[in-house]
Amino acid sequence: MALAAPQWLIQEVRRAKMRQDRQAGAHTSDLLANLRLSTVCDEARCPNRGECFSHQTATFLILGKVCTRGCAFCAVDSGRPPQPPDPDEPLRLAQAVKALRLRHVVVTSVTRDDLQDGGAGHYAGVVSVLRQECQGITIECLTPDFEGSPQALATLLASPPDILAHNIETVPRLYATVRCGAEYSRSLAIIKRVKDLHPGMITKSGIMLGLGEERREVEEVLQDLSHARCDILTMGQYLAPSLHHVPVARYVEQEEFALWQKVALSIGFKSVASGPLVRSSYKAHLYFRNIP
Repeated sequence: MALAAPQWLIQEVRRAKMRQDRQAGAHTSDLLANLRLSTVCDEARCPNRGECFSHQTATFLILGKVCTRGCAFCAVDSGRPPQPPDPDEPLRLAQAVKALRLRHVVVTSVTRDDLQDGGAGHYAGVVSVLRQECQGITIECLTPDFEGSPQALATLLASPPDILAHNIETVPRLYATVRCGAEYSRSLAIIKRVKDLHPGMITKSGIMLGLGEERREVEEVLQDLSHARCDILTMGQYLAPSLHHVPVARYVEQEEFALWQKVALSIGFKSVASGPLVRSSYKAHLYFRNIP
């Protein structure tokens, strides 16, 4: 039997899903549809979609809608991607950025293990076009692990974003259950390698709570990320997208999220977003600006 969500969290989710400005939200949806762009807001069923679309912002999902992995927490479709990367996607994405007047752009993707470089070259192309077409913006790339390939990461960083994000997602013990095809050490190494190659680049990662992790395990993950010189951390409540996904093991109280924020800042993270509906790119511009 699924664990019942507390009433306060249900109200939070309802509030986030509600479009605060229906006209602005509809404009965002229509613009993305007309430009044939995907968002993780839609494909991952993010609870903050209504709020973000109302503020005319979104997290762009590149490299298609089908992921080659099938993580047990994620609502994005998995299978064999039907098409290669779309060479016109970077320019359409830039058109959306200009139309929405975004100053901070977050780009993520499905995992594409079917591609030799995991899609890293396409990421680099997106960043390059955004630099050419949208002056003065900051760019955040939330990437897959590229199967741990140093060459793929170097390809992406040849057109460097301002922020390189890669989510650790959960504690090592739960990887086999939650993160199909991923490895904790490999994900951690991405953050470290970025800092080795570009010491001045901002790095970011995120972890979900409520999957069955223990406090000690979370503390160890935060220490590992800190040692890897991760700058920004996000912590949010895991919400099962459907009955077919891994169930929620625990609903975390707001006071505990506040405590985790204090712990993370004391460890050395420069900026921490911690709360029930915090997601990797939620209000990303604010946490980037919070860095001293």
